[in-house]
Amino acid sequence: MVEINTARLVLRNWRDADLAPWAAMNADPEVREHLGPLLSPEQAAASMRRFQADLDRDSFGFWALEVRETAEFVGFAGLDVVDEGMPFTGVEAGWRLARSAWGHGYATEAALAVLRYGFDKVGLTEILAVTTRTNLRSQAVMRRIGMTTDPADDFEDPGVADGPLRRCVLYRTRSEPGGQG
Repeated sequence: MVEINTARLVLRNWRDADLAPWAAMNADPEVREHLGPLLSPEQAAASMRRFQADLDRDSFGFWALEVRETAEFVGFAGLDVVDEGMPFTGVEAGWRLARSAWGHGYATEAALAVLRYGFDKVGLTEILAVTTRTNLRSQAVMRRIGMTTDPADDFEDPGVADGPLRRCVLYRTRSEPGGQG
């Protein structure tokens, strides 16, 4: 079991108690604005099971994210292998937070911990991040954690119907000898 601790957050395995707040997050149109359709409680539960199975199998994936001081579940952060069919390959950092957790710097703090883990423990040399072209909040996190983008890497997600969620940007960061770049 891998657990990552930061000054204010704990990235940990998923618990049954996470299901209700996770399902509520994924039924929130503002949280899902750049992700696609709302998830049913059954879909949210299935995604939670997949995330935990990935963590059990690979020692990385999307960890449940809680606030250390209160033990409140506020979302997820982690690493995932890029889906087949995308116009690039690699490992992607990602995060999703409940609206109540927005604006506190949690996404940046968790993402930095995820990058350190990916470079130092998993041994990755590059980590990617992807979001829709319109998701300016996630792009700001990507820049804050030292990722860069090249407009030549922008792409249309082949798994998304034509519309605003199809146009995506790709950010990257590379490790340097001795640690995160």
